[in-house]
Amino acid sequence: MYGLVNKAIQDMVIKDHGAQKWNEIRLKAGMEDERFVSLKSYPDKLTYDLVSAASQVLGADAENILAAFGEHWVLYTANEGYGDMLDFTGSTLPEFLKNLDLLHLRVQNMMPHLQPPKFECIEITENEVELLYFSEREGLVPMVMGLLNGLGQRFNVNVQVEYTHKKEASGEPHRFRVTW
Repeated sequence: MYGLVNKAIQDMVIKDHGAQKWNEIRLKAGMEDERFVSLKSYPDKLTYDLVSAASQVLGADAENILAAFGEHWVLYTANEGYGDMLDFTGSTLPEFLKNLDLLHLRVQNMMPHLQPPKFECIEITENEVELLYFSEREGLVPMVMGLLNGLGQRFNVNVQVEYTHKKEASGEPHRFRVTW
């Protein structure tokens, strides 16, 4: 994953728990450098290790940390210079969800080693969609749920997210029902 993801984790921990806790987490995860480079690609293992270390140091469930991080990510990226790109992706929640893959294509222009997930958005009603999430990375469903809640905040709508189907085989999606 790119350094921008790890920097966002760092930002969330420092805001919620302070710099000392971040340093404990960083060291427990085996991260000797004190800073991440946003546009540098880091091994996925480092990000997973940061989440695991945060879980241990903060005494919190890793799924809860990932969900909180998903919400944080939406606001963090907007403040880190990607707000215009987010604005171009959609002016409403359903429009944004339908254009997630286009957003990732734009980001790949800056981050050529990006391995983004894929999404498919199926409209059920005016206020409900089924979101299909395709990824080879395991364990990030709580983050996606947090991202969806963060997008609800971004679009000032009350979002309910229901995880309806777990991926059972490679190439198959996780499924979510998103209502607002």
